[in-house]
Amino acid sequence: MIAAPDRTPLTRDFFDRPVLEVAPDLLGRTLVRHTSDGPIELRLTEVEAYDGPNDPGSHAYRGETARNRVMFGPPGHVYVYFTYGMWHCMNLVCGPPGTASAVLLRAGEITEGAELTRTRRLSARNDKELAKGPARLATALDVDRSLDGVDACAPADSPMSVLHGTPVPTDQVLQGPRTGVSGEGAVHPWRFWIANDPTVSPYRAHTPRRRRT
Repeated sequence: MIAAPDRTPLTRDFFDRPVLEVAPDLLGRTLVRHTSDGPIELRLTEVEAYDGPNDPGSHAYRGETARNRVMFGPPGHVYVYFTYGMWHCMNLVCGPPGTASAVLLRAGEITEGAELTRTRRLSARNDKELAKGPARLATALDVDRSLDGVDACAPADSPMSVLHGTPVPTDQVLQGPRTGVSGEGAVHPWRFWIANDPTVSPYRAHTPRRRRT
């Protein structure tokens, strides 16, 4: 008999570790989003680590700004950014204050509230695609900058929380280069995903985009 996922919220200590330890350990955990329409739950299947000032691919590489300030604060908080003038993406802050490392939530399996996410993800061909990619995940969970700084270690009835869920055995975790990262940061194999999971997004190398005016 398979045990039910643990409904206990992850503690601050879980996130107060090096980002390369936290990132793979988030796989299989349960993300809970309470919206005005009802709760949505997601099992994390793909993440990427960003190591602050040690990582040219990180938003915090060149120091603190108004945009990335949450990354420099306590671990276990949500960092949300807006990208390409169209999409939001969600991260979980790791390490002690000032280290500015975070884990980008790239993909997951909707385990509760799929009917709510379908109304936001009309282009999804099936439920496996509802949160397949970081922008799709944020859209499905109704995430925007209003959630920037929310405490993900709070009780499960808060706007966003991460529960213990069911951790993934290490032999089922794969590791490779991050998606869409350019320059020196492209070489870091800091994307982690669950082997053979259909909700994991396809790998794409960085493609330069024309700057929006």
